[in-house]
Amino acid sequence: MTVFELITAAARALEEAGVSFGHGTTNAFDEAAWLVLWQLGLPLDSALQGDDSVADQVPTPEQQEQVSALLRSRIETRKPAAYLTQEAWLQGLAFYVDERVIVPRSLIAELLVNAALDPWLDAKTHRALDLCTGNGSLAIFAALAYPELSVDAADISADALAVARINLDRYQLCERIRLLESDGLAGVHGPYDLILCNPPYVNAQSMASLPPEYRAEPSLALDGNRSGARDGMDFVRHLLTHASAHMSEQAILVLEIGNERDNFEAAFGSMDAIWLQTSAGEDQVLLLTRDALLKYPTPT
Repeated sequence: MTVFELITAAARALEEAGVSFGHGTTNAFDEAAWLVLWQLGLPLDSALQGDDSVADQVPTPEQQEQVSALLRSRIETRKPAAYLTQEAWLQGLAFYVDERVIVPRSLIAELLVNAALDPWLDAKTHRALDLCTGNGSLAIFAALAYPELSVDAADISADALAVARINLDRYQLCERIRLLESDGLAGVHGPYDLILCNPPYVNAQSMASLPPEYRAEPSLALDGNRSGARDGMDFVRHLLTHASAHMSEQAILVLEIGNERDNFEAAFGSMDAIWLQTSAGEDQVLLLTRDALLKYPTPT
């Protein structure tokens, strides 16, 4: 059986098992290619780019059994593939991950790579905060996109910060990115010129219906109903109430809320938000200036 045949067979098995995607891939073929190529130690993009020299290779029976074992683990445990490989890819960069953090997939990374935030930044942009940093990926993208930027990366989870440290070491950014254990904004040290935040925002109904792959992730990083609400906006309420006190005069806050725009607008409808265009549309990431926050100090 060739590599390509292994991939197509694995994709068929994933489809028949009814696994869920969304942690780096969106379909069975791409997920199968990831698992097969990773297990065989082959370039992850080779099959997708039609590289016949890779696709036509014939793995040994032992290698084929190793692929089968990884595939069985993906199907039986329903863990995201990134947890099985301990590697996640986002915007072309590889990050270490394990069950201590959610699998990085923030659309804010796309905005940083594409320089979409540049119109709101200038020579006075010196300090940034990545709040709810998880594995540190957004802090790393910010530091790479803006070499003069000093970045704080904060998270309530000491476990998550331990994972972030591994990634800072990988990209040799420990001198420019400071890790902070902080419950929201409580332990950060502004003022900041740029705040990035991909917070817990999933509403209660969606939390109850998450597929097993998402339930394998830390609920602390997903569940936005920690203070008794059901709309997923508890963390966001606190953030928008207090963020301006940690921002410089011209600062901006870039906030990801996924599929929760309706709940966001129900809670903060009169706030002057700028919705940013991403590959997922223009209803998942928004930008708020400090002035907009000051005009709306007490979200309800």
